[in-house]
Amino acid sequence: MADIEVTSPVPGTFYRSPAPGEPPFVSEGQKVTAETIIGNIELMKQFNEVFAGTAGTLKAFVVSDGDAVDSDAVIAIISTD
Repeated sequence: MADIEVTSPVPGTFYRSPAPGEPPFVSEGQKVTAETIIGNIELMKQFNEVFAGTAGTLKAFVVSDGDAVDSDAVIAIISTD
């Protein structure tokens, strides 16, 4: 097993759910595939999906919901199976 860092594709604000009051896309400890959406980055009122990029288990989020992130900032850690 290896820990893989998921990084932000663009600078902006990170959101764990698709809209306020809705459940998060994924939770820590949940199994993901490369195509699993783990969050959105809002940049100038446009939302960019953040994909897991690898199969495994979402180990931890490094940033909190609503945090500002830079491009290539680490958002989450995935432990590969």
